Amino acid sequence: MDRAVTRWRLEGSGRFRLPHAGIAVLALVLSALVLAACTASPPAVEPQASLPPLAKPAETSDMSPAVLREHQRILAAYGGVYNDPRLQSLLEQTVERLVAASERPDLHYKVTILNSQSINAFALPTGQLYATRGLVALANDESELASVLAHEMGHVVARHAAIREEQAKQAALVGRVVTDVISDPEQGALALAKSKLALASFSRSQELEADAIGIGIAARAGYDPYGAVRFLTSMEHNSELKPTQSGDIDPRAPDFLSSHPATPERITNARANARQYTIPSSGAGLDKQAYLSGIDGIVFGEDPSEGFVRGRRFLHPRLGFTFTAPEGFTLENTAEAVLGVKHGGGQALRLDVVRVPSEQTLAGYLTSGWIENIDPATVEDININGFAGATAAAKGDQWDFRLYAVRFGSDVYRFIFASKHRTVETDRTFRESVGTFRRMSLAEIEDAKPLRLQVVTVGPSDTVDKLASRMAVADRQVERFRVLNGLEPGERLKTGSEVKIVVE
Repeated sequence: MDRAVTRWRLEGSGRFRLPHAGIAVLALVLSALVLAACTASPPAVEPQASLPPLAKPAETSDMSPAVLREHQRILAAYGGVYNDPRLQSLLEQTVERLVAASERPDLHYKVTILNSQSINAFALPTGQLYATRGLVALANDESELASVLAHEMGHVVARHAAIREEQAKQAALVGRVVTDVISDPEQGALALAKSKLALASFSRSQELEADAIGIGIAARAGYDPYGAVRFLTSMEHNSELKPTQSGDIDPRAPDFLSSHPATPERITNARANARQYTIPSSGAGLDKQAYLSGIDGIVFGEDPSEGFVRGRRFLHPRLGFTFTAPEGFTLENTAEAVLGVKHGGGQALRLDVVRVPSEQTLAGYLTSGWIENIDPATVEDININGFAGATAAAKGDQWDFRLYAVRFGSDVYRFIFASKHRTVETDRTFRESVGTFRRMSLAEIEDAKPLRLQVVTVGPSDTVDKLASRMAVADRQVERFRVLNGLEPGERLKTGSEVKIVVE
């Protein structure tokens, strides 16, 4: 949870409307369900008061002011630059090889590795390429990585960002016409929905076109064109490990207003495109061993400097606090907040941070209007491990909320617990969770080390279960081991092969 990013997001547009509170909770739950995929242009993030320092300022000296601002926004949203000279060299060499085989070898690209566990990649129209270390960790050979980078180059070659911007302007124009001219609300909503749907459909075709261009570039560069199929399959399996609020939510389901096609559709198209260049191979690319050697030891999961999850516990060594979620919750740390979903559904939580004037009481803050439908009878001043706090309850259409505000240093931490039905038991559970909020000891801060990938050689007696048991992950070790190594259900390990495990 990045404090600067969080503060802007919340103070800029952080007012919750509880008459439609189901939307608010669904948004925080879906934040943990989104299937990570490439975007032709990264999500817009407003400039921060303090941006992460650029790793190599000289490399940005030739950027225009507009491109530099976009570059800084991306760094702010994705944890800054991940500094690993060996890994940087691997990506740069891959890009050079792809450029030489592309339709536009005259174009120049500059690749940046982002310090984020998310699985994502971006391209700016100027040739700035971005890949997260989470994406690099999920790939299992250079052909898989090349398929992603070539896909992003495909967006640049096809000028998708410029086309999408023009389409967005047209959709915005339709929206203004609808607002200003059409008096019938139903007809107005229909016209606006149609314009958005047309834009979304065009964006999906862009993604599939970039897949096709990228596979062609990778194949001509000598990479296995089926690398795209393998990576998209791993990405699909990874999405299935995301916690869901209820069993009837399918994170792979296509969304008509999504800017990306569902992964199964992309896999089908990628396989068809790859067949134009070669028949399917029996395994991963020949470049697997060199690739795994290149990523051995990279940070996996969250960067402790921005807080990290260990089971139900969240720790933030830089800010010096920790708390533990209620039993049955799965936590996810994002740039905006810490999000939690309870297994089986029905409960969720959000922890974020805001600035509250020191002269304003926390009880007064809870009732100041940032969240609606507060029950005045539930407002109460409390003390959490020596820190001043306040709590209150609020009710929405579909969800009940229990809110806590805790003053920690110059900031106020907000716990927002949501449940389908608020009871004495849920209130007790939520209060016990907030009661674990405390300052970290110096020893805890010093011991807060990131998880890392370790590449190991499969021995004669090694099995999936045996190696998975060495994974420093809280749950579903076997499934996560298979996804991390691109293994299908039931697929066995080969003695002498190399695999990735996560270690402390």
